Amino acid sequence: MAPFRWSDSEVRLALGLAAAHGDLEYSGIGTDTRTLAPGELFVALVGEHFDAHDFVGEAFQRGAAGAVVARDVAVEPGRVLYGVRDTLEALGALAHHRRRALPVPVVGVTGTVGKTTTKDLIHAALAARYRVHATEGNLNNLVGLPRTILAAPDQAQVLVLEMGTSRPGEIAALTRIAAPTIGVVTGVAEGHLEGLGDLEGVIREKLDLIAGLDPDALAVVADEPPNLALRARSMHRNVRVAGPGDGADPEFRGEILGADAQGRFCFRWRGQEMALRLRGRHAVSNALLALAVADALAVPAADAAAGVASVEPSKMRGELLRVGDLRLVVDCYNANPTSVRAAVDLLLTLPAPGRRVLVLGTMLELGTRSAALHELVLRELARRPIDLIVATGEFAGAAARVHELEAGRVVAESELEAAYAELRSRLRGNELVLLKASRGVRLERLVPEFRRDFAPNDLESPARVER
Repeated sequence: MAPFRWSDSEVRLALGLAAAHGDLEYSGIGTDTRTLAPGELFVALVGEHFDAHDFVGEAFQRGAAGAVVARDVAVEPGRVLYGVRDTLEALGALAHHRRRALPVPVVGVTGTVGKTTTKDLIHAALAARYRVHATEGNLNNLVGLPRTILAAPDQAQVLVLEMGTSRPGEIAALTRIAAPTIGVVTGVAEGHLEGLGDLEGVIREKLDLIAGLDPDALAVVADEPPNLALRARSMHRNVRVAGPGDGADPEFRGEILGADAQGRFCFRWRGQEMALRLRGRHAVSNALLALAVADALAVPAADAAAGVASVEPSKMRGELLRVGDLRLVVDCYNANPTSVRAAVDLLLTLPAPGRRVLVLGTMLELGTRSAALHELVLRELARRPIDLIVATGEFAGAAARVHELEAGRVVAESELEAAYAELRSRLRGNELVLLKASRGVRLERLVPEFRRDFAPNDLESPARVER
């Protein structure tokens, strides 16, 4: 297959414009003047706090060979401009054009919980057989996904694309851009409610990936919640359900064998026993989704199993740190009711020589349901064998309304600094402590405080990560 080249005619075909500059070619597509390479086509995006149209002149000074714009800009005569209605839509159109020029399987991954980890597991499961190009980090929105596609090398044999959303219509738009041949929906839970309204709105939004698949594509969904599979099957004829529960298809159901002292689970699938490096029972569900995708793409079970077993925990996603004789579980990347439950399950799975302590920060983006959901989570946690719960942010306010929590088991302080001071006075130094909050809370700020107070001799060295 001949290498793909961004010529003027390809750009105009993607954008629905008439041809004009026959032989002009671009070295790539860029959206940031700080990283723009000579010869690239610059797309002037508009965000909440910026308008890249103000930097089109700078883009040309840095070597851009053309620019996509949605309004008039002052540039030197002879500069090539492509006028469009909306530059974000134009970026998606360029990415869709590039995707259509890549005759390879494309895996789209969405879900409220576990989508980044599942994307990483799919990448690892497929890597034994294919050259995989995948989303880096969580660049999963209407800018990040097109940029991932546009960066795909000609040698890529599979694309694995993460799809995120915070308001209705985003998953449908991402699906149109990516045109996945396999759509994966991980666990669905109450999250991003400010934009999506309620759990039903979340489910509808995530299932837009399934609704947007071609009839001959494959859908792979988690076995929880049960209505996820039912609704997926109502809108697509080719659905696989994967997971460790009874709701999974028998051929994509794993048998959990147990967990080690690090909270890493071992399970069996198709005769292969896998000891995951990821922590928590929920990691088994994510791994089985990845194995179902690998099976669909004819990766031998042993190779796919070895791939998922090689994936290491990402920073702040169930990361286990040793601080003196304290053990910290740092799970501060995201938080919603379902992910809090999963993190607490891990806290209760890990062996603890001392008490088990949970430090909670606000679950963000829950809209009008925020207060009720913080209370609901605390009422559930009151029934779990957690020795001490430290409630900060919105959890502190909720704690005053949750009478099931005994006074001796809870520290409720809105401000993180005050909460830590109270917690510090109660710790003996041999506890197992879980830090759980949404990314915007930055609850990991407590790690240096723990190190200062419980491992002062180790301050010059990085925190010890348990593998």
